[in-house]
Amino acid sequence: MAPPCRVAVIGAGAAGLAATKALLDAGCEAVTYEKGDRPGGLWARDNSSGLSPAYASLHLNTSKGRTEFADFPMPAEWPDYPSADHVAGYLADYAETFGLTPRIRFHTTVTGVERDGRSWVVTTEPDEAERYDAVVVANGHNWSPRLPEPAYPGTFDGAQMHAHDYRDAEVFQGRRVLVVGMGNSAMDIAVDASYTARGPVLLSARHGVHIVPKYLFGRPSDAAGGALAALPWRLRQRIAETMLRLAVGTPQSYGLPAPAGGLFQNHPTISDTILHRLTHGEVAARPGIDRLDGERVVFADGTSDPVDMIVWATGYRVTIPFLSPRWLGPDPERLPLYKRVFHLDDPSLAFVGLMQSTGAALPVVEAQAKLAAAYLSGGYALPPARDQRRAVARALRAAVERWGENARPAMRVDFDQYVADLPRETASGRARLVRGGRPFTLEETSV
Repeated sequence: MAPPCRVAVIGAGAAGLAATKALLDAGCEAVTYEKGDRPGGLWARDNSSGLSPAYASLHLNTSKGRTEFADFPMPAEWPDYPSADHVAGYLADYAETFGLTPRIRFHTTVTGVERDGRSWVVTTEPDEAERYDAVVVANGHNWSPRLPEPAYPGTFDGAQMHAHDYRDAEVFQGRRVLVVGMGNSAMDIAVDASYTARGPVLLSARHGVHIVPKYLFGRPSDAAGGALAALPWRLRQRIAETMLRLAVGTPQSYGLPAPAGGLFQNHPTISDTILHRLTHGEVAARPGIDRLDGERVVFADGTSDPVDMIVWATGYRVTIPFLSPRWLGPDPERLPLYKRVFHLDDPSLAFVGLMQSTGAALPVVEAQAKLAAAYLSGGYALPPARDQRRAVARALRAAVERWGENARPAMRVDFDQYVADLPRETASGRARLVRGGRPFTLEETSV
């Protein structure tokens, strides 16, 4: 009997845990590297890695029924939108239930991953190395803060922080606060700050987004999206936008900028509370920033306000520090991957979680993990390299058409369509095996 494939999994967040479980279920040997002291990734806000952006008020913005792993349902008694601490506990329970914790090497930072003949060499601090047959990258991409580039002109006399470093609203006590951004974290932080800050919290953005409440017509709003999943996305978008307009109106009616694209083209912000705070005057909308001017911020419409603290809720960079440009190319956000999982030059380098979903992340990474494990265990054959590249090019063209060139199109996936597609791809890969397709073997070499 051939020895099992030995796989290094990098990261013990949701993606890494799902990958570890899928590999073990498929008969592979898995070793999981985790910089912090516990599983859970970004949800474990007291993790010693210091990489978690979770704050005290953070809750899921997708409902538990649409967020849970298929293999591990969330408790029925939980609220529809559990807290970050709930999710961190859920991931820790997942690791314990499926025997993943003994496979995780905590307090271990991966510094390098490179091919050496038939093996992958994984290097960790302090300069230790091990060989593996394959590597699954699952280090996440919401931990390396992105600040505006180029920086706004002028100087600012007050305090500044990125949303990644926010933990609770005490930091805003008695301060005049400006939050820059229109994503979920920006809205959450603006709402939190509105209870402790001095005067209304200013919320600035150059472009608008659709704001979706957590409940529509008495049900979690993403459940309505799931009911429409079989329809083409443009038709789904028209129906969903009509439902949203009837339920809450438009962002412009709350003083916010108009959305830059359609509901399914410009990632919406999920919030029940921001519209309430806007209508009560506790949060005030402002246009994009023109420049910084000492203790004031000047906006694009020529108005200005005194500000003591700016919170930059401006997103994150995709950072994979242990892989060289040989594997990442010039920009990891544009890295082409077959089915957003397999590296086109060497599919024994797989990725779980290097995507942006229109819905929840956990079912996506679970499906990706099962596909990667099917290949690495020899139970699935990839299509020929030429067909993989054609499929990636088609997917990118469709993503650019839907989301545009500047919205990480290579990483974007439609939640419902993608989660349905990967099991079909697994079945197709098994059929390719029957027809003589080439499975992964321990003799695989870099191509």
